[in-house]
Amino acid sequence: MAIILDLDNTLVRWQQEDISLEVVSWIEEAKKLGFALCILSNSFSGHRVKRMAERLNIPFVRRAKKPGRAGFQQAFRLLGHHAEQTAIIGDQLFTDILGGNRAGVHTILVNPMHTREFLYTRIISRPPERMLIRHFRRRGHMGN
Repeated sequence: MAIILDLDNTLVRWQQEDISLEVVSWIEEAKKLGFALCILSNSFSGHRVKRMAERLNIPFVRRAKKPGRAGFQQAFRLLGHHAEQTAIIGDQLFTDILGGNRAGVHTILVNPMHTREFLYTRIISRPPERMLIRHFRRRGHMGN
């Protein structure tokens, strides 16, 4: 099994590099359990993504262009796993979750670590995302 991880506001706060002990412990435990891990980020700053991946000792894909499939395909190659054997964990419905669904992986939506994020995300993506999440919860398709 493999897990693709979003970076900003999933593993660390947006544009930050401080990894909490809780996240580091979770990553180490996932590795011990045999999960292959990979960071998949839309970030253009390859240096920061690379530093984070090296710190966690896992591969990475930057400029993934989620919700497109190409970044996911790159991650599958790095992980040595197919879509059916893979899940993505991310904080955004229209990039991480939609991209994961398009790529055929299991998807896990987490709450963003912080409210500070890319302006486009905050103004354009989050309002309809909140509306859809409320809708899905009312219909029983999502937990709290």
